[in-house]
Amino acid sequence: MATLASVAVTAPAVAAEEAQPIETITWGPCTDPALINAGAECGYLSVPLDYTRPRGEKIQLALSRVKHKTPEAQYQGVMLTNPGGPGGSGLLLATRGTRVPNHAGDAYDWVGFDPRGVGSSKPALSCIPDYMDYNRPNYVPTTPRLEKTWLQRSKSYADACAKNNSRALLDNIKTTDTVKDMESIRKALGAERLNFYGYSYGTYLGQVYGTLFPQHVRRMVLDSTVDPRNVWYQANLNQDVAFDVNLDIWFGWVARHDDVYHLGKTQAAVKQVFDEQLKKVAAVPAGGFIGPDELLDVFQQASYYQLRWTLLGDALAKFVNKGDWQTMKGLFEGFGGRGDDNGYAVYLAVQCTDVKWPQSWQQWKFDNWRTYQKAPYFTWQNAWFNAPCRYWPAKPGKPVKVDGKKVPSVLMIGETLDAATPYEGSLEVRSRFPGARLIGEPGGTSHAITPRGNACVDNRIADYLATGALPDRKPGRTADVECAPLPLPVPPPAPVSASAPEAALSRVPA
Repeated sequence: MATLASVAVTAPAVAAEEAQPIETITWGPCTDPALINAGAECGYLSVPLDYTRPRGEKIQLALSRVKHKTPEAQYQGVMLTNPGGPGGSGLLLATRGTRVPNHAGDAYDWVGFDPRGVGSSKPALSCIPDYMDYNRPNYVPTTPRLEKTWLQRSKSYADACAKNNSRALLDNIKTTDTVKDMESIRKALGAERLNFYGYSYGTYLGQVYGTLFPQHVRRMVLDSTVDPRNVWYQANLNQDVAFDVNLDIWFGWVARHDDVYHLGKTQAAVKQVFDEQLKKVAAVPAGGFIGPDELLDVFQQASYYQLRWTLLGDALAKFVNKGDWQTMKGLFEGFGGRGDDNGYAVYLAVQCTDVKWPQSWQQWKFDNWRTYQKAPYFTWQNAWFNAPCRYWPAKPGKPVKVDGKKVPSVLMIGETLDAATPYEGSLEVRSRFPGARLIGEPGGTSHAITPRGNACVDNRIADYLATGALPDRKPGRTADVECAPLPLPVPPPAPVSASAPEAALSRVPA
């Protein structure tokens, strides 16, 4: 997570009729090396904790900004960003403009922020810092004792959130609150209209902002779009099936590279090896650390990002063929944010209060066991991830009915086998935003990665940011343009002298 130098915020005098004072941001130096290297500036913005009491208690949002590099005559305004989650820190997204081809990002001020409760914003949520640590019960509740243990754990997490955090913040951390924060950021920056680049859950922020404040939208890029019909209980069940599909696709890819990984020459053979490892570590955790939960948490990344396929193939090969559990431990800690539950706490705080979750455990059991029949790997992992919502200590609200009829233009990108935000969500949001155009990537399984070197996609993003140009809209429930996804990764060849794969661990993509 990025950190910021502490800087002051000032509030100028405002007209008497204004219900909420317009705050300003005093920008100062950043402390995160990536932001420093990008020439960013950082600051805090005071916003109302409760927007129904605009002159009441305030909280502080951490912001970062990389200013435009073009002459003023070519300046195109503020590009506010969000990485998703909910619960993701967005400060580093201020550096994202340099990834856009043809210097099309140079004309914008790229602004990142930590949403309320997140990261460097004040206060930041935390409940049980080591909740996702080792020695958790097996995810699949095959016995009444396992089920009871997980229910107790879930309640203990919700209770700790109530004990360790402000109830007022837990009551005011819905998507609508963050969207109002986005509007406060717009006002503080003196922008008549916002440009917005949102990923994953960030696309839902964009949808709701466009519904509530369409007159302040200029351009929007939505990468990997949330289906607004399914927030949030059904969305997670939909994810379970899609994650398992993508893991099977990865098994097939590993099999095609058996000369490197030596884990089996067919998808079924690799799957069998993986299943055997799950059983083995359920009996005796590898190295005393890696049980089935840790293994599943690591390899869920194969369902998210093809960019990590070679990293994961190498790790599984070393684990199976050499007994190397240390590499697996490093990946678990690197992917999971072990010892820092801020992102998880905010994820729950938002999702558990955006909408009322089912209270009947019998419904949860029925729905998850039924989904488990199709998706045995990640269904119960996801169920327990969300189970604290049954006990959440804050009153739920009602989701905004997303309506984009007044939003002038949106460019959407979606890979058709994206598991975290299934493609049907992109089609649904496109149908609600007449000004939207969708770039579909048939067969792609990656989630929220633009711009990442796919010229067909990235050049259209660049054209849109440079000129507002969008492709023609096709009739029907379909993509407007199709681009082939990035080519599948090719692992480096195994060393000739090695009896088992020795592919070097690459740096985990950001």
